[in-house]
Amino acid sequence: MMIRLALLLLGMVMTAAPLAAKPLIFAHRGASAWLPEETLAAYEKAIADGADFIEPDLVPTKDGVLVARHESNITETTDVAAHPEFAGRQAVKVIDGRRQEGWFTEDFTLAELKTLRAKERLGALRAESMAFNGRFEVATLDEIVALAERSKRPVGLIPELKHPTYFAGLGFDTPGKLVAAIRASAYLRRAPVIVQCFEIATLKRLHKELAGQRNVALLQLIQSPDVKQPADVVAAGGALTFEDMVTPQGLAEIATYAQWIGPPLRRVIPLDAAGNAAAPSAFIADAHRAGLKVGVFTFRPENQFLPANLRQGADTARSPQGMIADVRSFVAAGVDGFFTDDPALGRAAVEGTAAQ
Repeated sequence: MMIRLALLLLGMVMTAAPLAAKPLIFAHRGASAWLPEETLAAYEKAIADGADFIEPDLVPTKDGVLVARHESNITETTDVAAHPEFAGRQAVKVIDGRRQEGWFTEDFTLAELKTLRAKERLGALRAESMAFNGRFEVATLDEIVALAERSKRPVGLIPELKHPTYFAGLGFDTPGKLVAAIRASAYLRRAPVIVQCFEIATLKRLHKELAGQRNVALLQLIQSPDVKQPADVVAAGGALTFEDMVTPQGLAEIATYAQWIGPPLRRVIPLDAAGNAAAPSAFIADAHRAGLKVGVFTFRPENQFLPANLRQGADTARSPQGMIADVRSFVAAGVDGFFTDDPALGRAAVEGTAAQ
């Protein structure tokens, strides 16, 4: 039974799914609506809540270990500021053109990172998660793979390589480390894996280096319109923009090296002037014509992340039915997969059941 389910999931990742296929549910940093993101506890809950894939964002430690953090700046997601022994590690860096101040994984060994504890990035907005501050370690890719392998049902991994051009400038080959991890892991050589990145050159490299891994697909992430170009294009002095990439010609080019495209939600179903959901754009149809699957990001259950017409109560309150309704509008539009902070609500939306 496990083998049959795994093969079915792999087929949905790698091939054009039939029209009746249900979209895949990607747990965005785990069940991050309920537990501090990118922790083993968040991933474990995501699996229990019905996620098809769990997503670790991958950044390196000083000694070259891939760990799961949304950014290498760990100021908002760990208790590092409360550790006086690391006060001297605070730094100012420019990452992909954005100035940041804080503490960064690339300045810590894995052993040092393991002395820190995760905390909720959104603070009181997610009081349930914030109650678990200080309980969980920073997780490594290897630990997350081991968790997935222990699962009682098939679960895929959908890792994102964060800022590979920036890290290459510091001497870290994060794409190479991920390739090595896939080749070294019996689980990653057979389980469904989708590797995502905003940078084009990284995905083109992986397209070549992982050509023999039939269980691995690639996903080209697309930024919101306020970010004009991929970081590797900027670094190379290129002119290509994200807007160029979502034209029919751009989508056809992406299909030469990737199987998926990942736009933000509102590139697919925009909001009108009142903040309500409008009619779907042509994005999904255009992507499908190019042979690409579409995996949108990110559904969150709090009102402030929902269209105005789907909110219930205060901006800081949860609206489970609102998120379910939002997801279902994308399912009706033909989306192939979606990222969510609350996989249980995502599962309810896909299965046609009520929120628990």
